Order: sequence, then C-alpha cells, then structure tokens
Amino acid sequence: MRAPMPPAGPPPVLTLAGPPRAIGHAHGAAQAEAIRHFAAERVALAGDPLWSGRTMSRAAVLAVAEACVPAHRVYAPDLFAELEGMAEATGLSVAELIVAGGFTDFTDTLFNLKAGDADRRPSALVGGQTSARSAEPPHTPPSAVTPRPIDDCTACLVPTGATDDGAALYAQTWDMHATAAEHVVLLDIAPDDGQRSLVFTSAGCLGMIGLNAAGVVVGINNLAGADGRIGVTWPFVVRRALQESSASAALRCITEAPLAGAHNYLVLDAAGDGYNVEAFPTACHVTPLTASPLVHTNHCLAPSTRSVMQIRPSDLQAASEARLSRADDLLAARPVTVASLIALTRDPDAICVRPKPPKDVATCGAVIARPATGEMWAIRGLPSEGEYGRFVVSPGP
Repeated sequence: MRAPMPPAGPPPVLTLAGPPRAIGHAHGAAQAEAIRHFAAERVALAGDPLWSGRTMSRAAVLAVAEACVPAHRVYAPDLFAELEGMAEATGLSVAELIVAGGFTDFTDTLFNLKAGDADRRPSALVGGQTSARSAEPPHTPPSAVTPRPIDDCTACLVPTGATDDGAALYAQTWDMHATAAEHVVLLDIAPDDGQRSLVFTSAGCLGMIGLNAAGVVVGINNLAGADGRIGVTWPFVVRRALQESSASAALRCITEAPLAGAHNYLVLDAAGDGYNVEAFPTACHVTPLTASPLVHTNHCLAPSTRSVMQIRPSDLQAASEARLSRADDLLAARPVTVASLIALTRDPDAICVRPKPPKDVATCGAVIARPATGEMWAIRGLPSEGEYGRFVVSPGP
C-alpha cells in the first residue's frame, strides 16, 4: 500500500547555527532516523539498473561514492565539515550521505562508469559561462535498461519588468516519490562565518532551494546526464552558491564546479540579475534573464547540452515539454505576482503532479521567493491541497 502524503502546509523549520560541523551535527541529530532510512534506500537504488543503467552491489556503489569524497572536500571545505558533523550524528559514512543527498547526480556518475573510474579524480575544469567543459566523451553502460529518472520539477525566473512591484521573483515545484514529502524541512541556517539562509530541503540533504540574507536565490531542476564522472554532487553546489552576494558570483560557483552529474540551476538576486544554467560535467549553457520570464523543466534546451543528455523515455519527455509550455502560458499574463506564481504551482493540468502507480511521483513541495525583500513562501506536500507559509531572511545592505 502506498504511504499517504502528509497534509499540505508550511514545512517544519529546523534552526541551525554555529560552526559548520555543529550545524551538520544538529541537522543529523534532529533527523537521524529519516536520514538513515533515506541513505539505505538510495544506496540500494543506486545499484538498480532502473536508476543507474547497471546492477551494482552495495560495496561497489559505496566504492564509487568514496572516490567522490575528495572532490567535495576540496570544492567546499566548510560544507564538507557540515557533512562530517551529520555523519557523526547519524552513524553513517560521508560516502553514504553523498549518495543520499546527491542521488540523481550520483546515478549519472554510475551511468557513465568505466573500468578504473573509482580511482580517478576530477581534473580542473575550464570556467566560463558558455564554454564546454573538458572531459572524456560519455560512455554507454552495459545494460539494456534505460534509466527512468524522477524529474517533474518546474521552475521559473521572473524579471523586474514583468512583476507588479518591480521586484524579480522565483518559483519552483519539487517533485519526487510521494513518500519523500514527509521528510521536507526548511532549514534556517545561521553560520558563524557566512550568509544566513533559508533552505528548502529534505532530511540529510544539504540544500535543494535556498534564499540567503544578501538576496540571492538558487534553485534546481534535475537533468539526466550521460557524461557523469567522479566529482561534486548538486546539493554542495546549491549551498556553495548561496554563500555569495550576487547572482553573477553564484553563477561562477556552478560553472566552475567539478560536477559529478547533470542539473539545471537557476539563480536570481535582489537587483533582478538572473541566470538559467544547464550544467553537465562536460558541457554548460547559460541563459541570462532578460525582459521575459525564463522557464525550465527537465529537458535540455541548448544543443550543446542536449548532446550529453541521456536519451529520455518518451513519456517523460512529453511531460517535461507539457509543463514547460503550460508554465509559459500561465506567465504570459501581466503582471506576475506572488499569488499568480502560487496559482502556477497549483496548476492541475500539468504542473501540480498527483501520485499515480507505479511510479507514485508527486509534487512534494514548492517555493516562491522575492529576493529583494528577503521573502520566501514555501509549502510541503501538494500545493493545491494547502496553504503556503511565509518566511523572511533579512536582506543584506
């Protein structure tokens, strides 16, 4: 029997403060049971060909995850210390937590795995907003099964000129297996040294969608990459970008990261500067926000990134295209407001997804943000079934 989704409403808030290791320890201690459950489930799923295109033992999966550990430590030492604190509190290894939090990137790594990859380290990547990343070409795994990623998220950036008050807006749904909804939490993180942030996430994941006190918002859509490699998973990239004070600086955290797998990132700041980033280990395409809203779902729009995207099942591709088209239609009306973006996340035609067997994918939550005022509206569960909570993180000077 399918586990019911929790009643929809504002997510519970977990307040975290102090040095990185203490923040991670507090997160782990507060949600230890859920994190251990998630980690066990996702390590097992990582070795399932329906997710990674190959069958692997738990030991083999964790060997690849261990190979990714140094890349995370070098990319963001403070966030790595946070993960170490979480490991200490939960009794899990850092490698297990990397799989649990960065699962969809990590399965891209496994999809493109070649003999000896667990011993390789990611080399320095060429930066630049639209330059190709240097790496070996994608490898086709020895499996007849096409992985079927869960990826129904819809996200958008709205420029200053399209809103009712001249403040740019961000919105996105977060879709996952329906059982994930009960583990959604809003972290209120106040590190001793760094930006205070509100971070919408799930148990054990460093961050999925966030807004910091400087007025920078970062969000994501999943993409399925055929060019995965030993590298850094997406929650580290989200949290690292949230340490910056402008969208352009946050962008560099993405384009210069030694990525393990593919994700689409969206960044926006208080001034209305924004970017959509289709980021793969070996390719990257950046689209700046201009006069019209930018919408992204779960398929690549740029030729350079389409060339390294996994071949998508036709039903998933059709659903992603339908959500993109529907969101574009809904955003055509002016002005765009917080209320109209909330209505977009509740759209029953394509965007607000109810669980259906056998996949039971659902919209497990959603976020609206206005970085100029430090406001975030968030909901856990189906947006159509409950009310958003309003949260504020004070913007910087």
